[in-house]
Amino acid sequence: MTPPPVTHRATAPQILARCRDLVRPALAEAVQRLHPWHAEMAAFSLGWSTADGRPVTGAQGKGVRQALALLSAEAAGAPAKDAVVGAVAVELIHVFSLLHDDIMDGDETRRQRATVWKVYGTGPAILAGDALFALAVRTLADAPGVHSATAVRHLAGTLTDLVRGQAEDLRFESRPWTGPESVQPHEYRWMAEHKTGALLGCAAGLGGVLAGAPATTVDALARAGRHLGVAFQAVDDLLGIWGDPQVTGKPVHSDLRRLKKTYPVLAALATDHPAARRLATLLGTGNPLDRTTARRAADLAEEAGGRSATLAEAHQQLEGARRSLDGVPLAPAALGEILALLPFFVDRTM
Repeated sequence: MTPPPVTHRATAPQILARCRDLVRPALAEAVQRLHPWHAEMAAFSLGWSTADGRPVTGAQGKGVRQALALLSAEAAGAPAKDAVVGAVAVELIHVFSLLHDDIMDGDETRRQRATVWKVYGTGPAILAGDALFALAVRTLADAPGVHSATAVRHLAGTLTDLVRGQAEDLRFESRPWTGPESVQPHEYRWMAEHKTGALLGCAAGLGGVLAGAPATTVDALARAGRHLGVAFQAVDDLLGIWGDPQVTGKPVHSDLRRLKKTYPVLAALATDHPAARRLATLLGTGNPLDRTTARRAADLAEEAGGRSATLAEAHQQLEGARRSLDGVPLAPAALGEILALLPFFVDRTM
């Protein structure tokens, strides 16, 4: 698709900042409706405050889901404010998923500081996640306008997909690295589409729903979001192995050291390269890798083509997102901003 001509198009950081600024007041208001303890944990997870409640300035997440919701509404011909409630609901679900995901993965740091369960305990973090889940549904259900029920159904389908994807991610841990029962790249792609892509697709689709767009437009926006989710997860996997820990906030080679099955490793193992066989032997012991062994595994995965294959997958998913948006009537300026965001999904460093 040829991007529409837009004069002085905003950059991805500018677009994300504009959307965060539009959503932040409503998101803060929603969080304050929680039990005070849950609100404190939510604010900590969102980067708004320290563990002792002191406000933090300038520490916000990327906000890609919020941006997709607002830009999709604009692309469907409605003002961004019509989709703020959808952006809030999606962000609440995102935080809920992070709280639970960090517990399931045993991650002790996120964004260069301790995760919620490490600060507050496992039980409280689970409960805070549950509260955020409930608040997200209620936020959409209480939204004014004629599209609220459709929006809730859209979110419900997303939640079903999200937990299915997370279930498969957990099941991958017990499967071998090689042989007929090993995890194949196409299985991982399915998992990523559901675990990560579903929520990005939900954000884009909700923007269309709340704008009153026809079903064909909503479906196209949601498909584009799902493609972006797979690209996002692919780059997340790259950063989990080769990212700068000073930027990602995670220890170097963190995913490899935990023997997490990620796309770069699975893609490397699927080749006939000699380095793939050496990598399989290294991982096949089942023992967590120390720093030296993890570095060796990362080198082997790169030598066998895992890193380049993952980047290629991410770019292929971006093309899928572009194709999904082609052929449906969308406002040129908003479509231009969505397209301007696409490279961010591959070029980001955290």
